[in-house]
Amino acid sequence: MGPSRLIKGRSAGSLLIEAMRFLLLSEMFLGCFSASKQPISNGLGHSVVFPLQGNVYPQGFYSVSLRIGNPPKPYTLDIDSGSDLTWLQCDAPCVSCTKAPHPPYKPNKGPITCNDPMCSALHWPSKPPCKASHEQCDYEVSYADHGSSFGVLVHDIFSLQLTNGTLAAPRLAFGCGYDQSYPGPNAPPFVDGVLGLGYGKSSIVTQLRSLGLIRSVVGHCLSGQGGGFLFLGDGLSTTPGIIWTPMSRKSGENAYVLGPADLLFNGQNSGVKGLRLVFDSGSSYTYFNAQAYKTTLSLVRKYLNGRLKETADESLPVCWRGAKPFKSIFEVKNYFKPFALSFTKAKNAQLQLPPESYLIISKHGNACFGILNGSEIGLGDSNVIGDIAFQDKMVIYDNERQQIGWVPKDCNKLPKS
Repeated sequence: MGPSRLIKGRSAGSLLIEAMRFLLLSEMFLGCFSASKQPISNGLGHSVVFPLQGNVYPQGFYSVSLRIGNPPKPYTLDIDSGSDLTWLQCDAPCVSCTKAPHPPYKPNKGPITCNDPMCSALHWPSKPPCKASHEQCDYEVSYADHGSSFGVLVHDIFSLQLTNGTLAAPRLAFGCGYDQSYPGPNAPPFVDGVLGLGYGKSSIVTQLRSLGLIRSVVGHCLSGQGGGFLFLGDGLSTTPGIIWTPMSRKSGENAYVLGPADLLFNGQNSGVKGLRLVFDSGSSYTYFNAQAYKTTLSLVRKYLNGRLKETADESLPVCWRGAKPFKSIFEVKNYFKPFALSFTKAKNAQLQLPPESYLIISKHGNACFGILNGSEIGLGDSNVIGDIAFQDKMVIYDNERQQIGWVPKDCNKLPKS
């Protein structure tokens, strides 16, 4: 998460780089209504749906509003499927906090201590750097754009409304961040913190599942017009037309990974094969390894054949201008052809990437290439699918079945209860 220090918008912020995980939960109780203790099921009654704000450009992130604390107060969080830990800027007191929509969170109870199993799991495989067991359990998380948050683990009440009308107030663990760092020329996102949607034990999704409120399923629908919705739970998993692909996780890997996949351009093989891909809503754009990026850009340039002229634009590294400024992505679609990612371990499973899934129109009216060279920000051979490719698709991360699915969707309409 966080704005890229190389370009406007976010880098592949959260992927693979979260500095810690914790694998055990404790000190949690459910302060909620009786219906919350019902067993989990496949129904909409055990889903939570949130409207989203934001866009790929110019904001560079999508955010959700959650009510936390007792009494509950609103906080705006950057949604991030590439990390586990949820954290809020925190008045504990705040050493370094960025501009945000709301005042920093003020903890009303003591922090999680070093003798808590959660703290041990947080620092695994090392031991917690504590002199005494009663000390507070500190955390530090850093991202690919070199942004970071340092603070202490706490827990508090999250006020949630399930789609069947049930109100719940589970007590969940998260980070109280009192020292944030965002080096570089661009301002950090205007949010109160990050909502970690990964599958680790520290994730809000996993915690809610352990309490029996939902299954370990999370999804998002990001509108190309801005906004959309986020959902926790499996109530939308039976939507017709979903293309499912098995997750491809290596031991110790803490990300939503798919693959291998071959890259197609205009329906033809590009020569780029065997890509492992991280699905990361904490990244504005898509990032390929150096060779795949070089091939991808070469194919686009070859097809354009000089019909549009490359031009300098601070928005992204590669942009094209027309005879007059473009006002909409749909004005340039005829100049470009679609890409697709064809997953070799699933039958007929392709992620379609039409021009609007890899281009933006900058404030200068140029068409800019939203696939970037990940090696330039230290991602090495990693490949990241970001928000630009998720637009106008419902994407579902099903940890129960170890699969990820997607389907074209009008993300401007919230799903009905």
